[in-house]
Amino acid sequence: MPVWLRGHSWRQSGSAVFLSLPVPGVRVTAANIFCTERYLKVSVPPFLFEAILYAPIDDTNSTAKIGNGIVFFTLYKKEVGMWESLTLENASKEKLQYLRENAVLKAHEKAKEETEAKKVTKREHKKYALEATMKLEEAERKRIEELKEQEKQKVTKELELWKDQLKDVENQKKVQKEGQLHEEVEQLKEKKKEKINKTSIPSEETLKTRLKPTKGCRGSCSMFSENLKEEQLPAPRSSGTIKINFTSRVFPTALRESRVAEEEEWLHKQAEARRIISADLSELKDLKEEEKNPDWLKDKGNKMFATGNYLAAVNAYNLAVRLNNKLPLLYLNRAACHLKLRNLHKAIEDSSKALELLTPPVPDNENARVKAYVRRGTAFCQLELYAEGLQDYEAALKIDPKNKTIEKDAEKIRHVIQGTMQN
Repeated sequence: MPVWLRGHSWRQSGSAVFLSLPVPGVRVTAANIFCTERYLKVSVPPFLFEAILYAPIDDTNSTAKIGNGIVFFTLYKKEVGMWESLTLENASKEKLQYLRENAVLKAHEKAKEETEAKKVTKREHKKYALEATMKLEEAERKRIEELKEQEKQKVTKELELWKDQLKDVENQKKVQKEGQLHEEVEQLKEKKKEKINKTSIPSEETLKTRLKPTKGCRGSCSMFSENLKEEQLPAPRSSGTIKINFTSRVFPTALRESRVAEEEEWLHKQAEARRIISADLSELKDLKEEEKNPDWLKDKGNKMFATGNYLAAVNAYNLAVRLNNKLPLLYLNRAACHLKLRNLHKAIEDSSKALELLTPPVPDNENARVKAYVRRGTAFCQLELYAEGLQDYEAALKIDPKNKTIEKDAEKIRHVIQGTMQN
């Protein structure tokens, strides 16, 4: 049976009631106090105080101060006036029971409304955070695009300048070659003239004998006919351009080494899967096409993590997981973000999910499994669950026994466990 507290005292003003309730020998907290418009209750086992108030009060602004074994209430009246008594007197048991149940029901309804309001506020904050993150990413993307465009224009100008310089050099070489050819032709002509001038004038007899026609020569033949022939240079070759077209490829392998039918089928399946997922997520309609790609979101999250923006990285990984929840690296990277943000339970959940997806264990996923065990073990140790953390570190050592860092961390955990057992 509870012990009723009756040694209380109260006084009032036109707008407030001041109630002093001594609670000897027990510790009172806010959880022990229940107050509504017409009902006040203080339950501290084995003591109990209950009062059906004379008139309604403003339970939202009313206060209770706890100290030195006394609870001091300041109850603000809804209507200004003086009360005849603190509690409602001469009321039937049915009315008191009705007022008590009605007060409890209103308190439950008020708590439910506050819970719903908190949920709505939380959703609005979450939506605002997502929109703010998207705006920041959009601004960053625009800045990067502007930088790329500036670099492109700069490189284009430099390329055009280089082409102009190359043309000037070619023209200079061409002019030099033409000048050299002209000089060589002039030198040949001068040499021929010198040879002609050095030849002596023949006598009449020798001239007659020389002018006699030979058997193999019809008509007049000149002794300088071969030497006087000018050298004819070939015409310069015509210039032109050759266009080379390459087959567009989505995969890095060459076309001759690939299997076109299988690659086309894979691309079709990937596009169909992304289309189905995008159709299910109606809130992603305003996103760009690359923002609906889990791989693009994973790379974005990695960049955010590298810059120390862990909240933005978590948002990117969350959206990527919603698009494709079968990629173990998404959970593994998100676990690293949660470790940085001290969300230890979430880090354990993501690491465990990554280990589930990294089955069967094969040599190709050894590195990812080691990271998952280490991150989950780190979260366990930070939660002071050293035995579970040591198990994960030992599992990581079985996969990579040559990793000295993991071995040192495991040894530290063993020392901590031994010290805890000794204490």
